[in-house]
Amino acid sequence: QVQVVESGGGLVQAGGSLRLSCAPSGSVSAIYRMGWYRQAPGKQRELVATIMTDGSTNYADSVKGRFTISRDDAKNTVHLQMNSLKPEDTGAYYCTARTQRLTGPYDYWGQGTQVTVSS
Repeated sequence: QVQVVESGGGLVQAGGSLRLSCAPSGSVSAIYRMGWYRQAPGKQRELVATIMTDGSTNYADSVKGRFTISRDDAKNTVHLQMNSLKPEDTGAYYCTARTQRLTGPYDYWGQGTQVTVSS
């Protein structure tokens, strides 16, 4: 079992920055991918960024060049640095920890943290 806790959301003006943090606990050695998803009101949840255990990253086209996902292995924490924020970045942001089960990949989800970008 893995538990995931996010922090760092808030209200910021367009053009500003926020840093989200995610701290997995439990069977963390089983995690091979950490990710951030977001969901805006009335829209589907979308994948924002992922980072693998080898450090490789992947980003949604809408955030490339503005967001950076990183790992602090000493603190067992994953961060999402969000710069040049836009109103369309507003939404609930969820951290996920992916493990492998016999039935396939399985994501553990956090409760989410709200990001609001005002114009």
